[in-house]
Order: sequence, then C-alpha cells, then structure tokens
Amino acid sequence: MARKKIVAGNWKMNKTPSEAVALVNELKPLVASEDVDVLFCVPAIDLVPVLEAVKGSNIQVGAENMYFEESGAYTGEISPNMLTDIGVKYVIIGHSERREYFAETDETVNKKVLKAFEHGITPIICCGESLTQREQGITIDWIRQQIKIAFQNVTADQAKTAIIAYEPIWAIGTGKTATSDQAEEVCAAIRECIGEIYDDATKEEIRIQYGGSVNAGNAAELFAKPNIDGGLVGGASLKADFGKIVNYK
Repeated sequence: MARKKIVAGNWKMNKTPSEAVALVNELKPLVASEDVDVLFCVPAIDLVPVLEAVKGSNIQVGAENMYFEESGAYTGEISPNMLTDIGVKYVIIGHSERREYFAETDETVNKKVLKAFEHGITPIICCGESLTQREQGITIDWIRQQIKIAFQNVTADQAKTAIIAYEPIWAIGTGKTATSDQAEEVCAAIRECIGEIYDDATKEEIRIQYGGSVNAGNAAELFAKPNIDGGLVGGASLKADFGKIVNYK
C-alpha cells in the first residue's frame, strides 16, 4: 500500500489568534485535497480558534511543542492532555529551533515522543544536521543517532504511526534547499535505520517528510522521491503558495 503524503505547515511564532483564523479561511479552499493529508501546526494560543475555523474542512491541526509531564509546577508549558482535550491530534517534537534556542536534547525529545504516544497524539519527530556536520561528512551518523534515541522504548506499532521530518538545519529559512537527491539520500537512510530498529513492515509504513525551504517550485520534485512522503513547510505555509505545495501534482 502506498504511503499517503502529508504536508504540514509549521507556523512557528507567527499569527495572532485573529490573524490565524483569517489565514485559515484564506487557505481552506486552496488546500482542499483528498490525495494528501493537510496539517497546520500553530502556536499554542492559536490552537482553539484554528480548530474551530477548520471544522468541515480537510485540515487537521497540530501543536508546535508539548511537555512530557501531565501537570504540575512547569510554568509556561503545555501538557499532552491539554492538547487532546481540545482535539489536537499531532505535535511537532524536537524541531531544530527548539533544540538550538530552548536546550532540547535527544533525551527530552524521546520523553516527549513517549508521552505523545501515551496520549494518542501523533508525533512529528524532527532530525537534521548543521552545515558543519554536513561538511564533516557525518550527516548520516548524526541523524541515525537522533533517530535511535528518539525511538527508544517506542513499540513497532507506535512507530508505524509516527512521522519523521528530516530538516537540514542549513536549509531552514535560508532559501537553500537540499537537492532532491540529497534529501532522498537522508530520508532513505532514516527509513533503513527504522528497519534496523524494528522490521521491514515498520520501515515501509512510517512516513518521512522533508523540510527546509520547501516551496511551490520545488515540492513536486522533492515529493516524487520514493522515500519522501511530504513536507514540513515553514514560511511558505503562511501564504497562498501553501495551496500549490499541497496540490503539487
């Protein structure tokens, strides 16, 4: 069975609640597709109004982060049950910006992944290398390590439902995109790594996105690769171009 493509917008720290609703209403007719799963990952304060605004459409809603505890003295954090209570089904975990600016580690990523599965939330698990690491020739080694730690104690049945987002850090927001061959090489290596941890069935089922300056001009070429199952889209998810990425065919 062919894996269904999933195109997710990562809004990052953009859009007030009223702006978010306006953007959803603009994008709704542009991202209508039965062939692709469409997901908007939005700031926490936008989740409730966006969930309301997408009703009756094909758009699903995800959070950009969550904490690995149910409740407690964690000022400023959001728990998985807060997300499930409002109907959130996805969460981005371990984005490179979270790792770089907010001290997230492979170990905290693993804790969040386990907690997401515990609550029936699908994690979008991010991995990627810096320009220095690519120049040092350690890209695949680095990413295999990120994947192996992220999936520690995750069952095969859980892993099959996970989404992995490969995002070369040097291509995020820079306008530089990995070539489709570079992106495919790493996504194929990630799939092989999942096969080593689990089995062939799991590696065939798990969906792997590419992220890093995905736009209307390069989406079709990237998504045509056998191991790339869609995209995690940053800046282009905040404008009408997102519709062209979703309807890339």
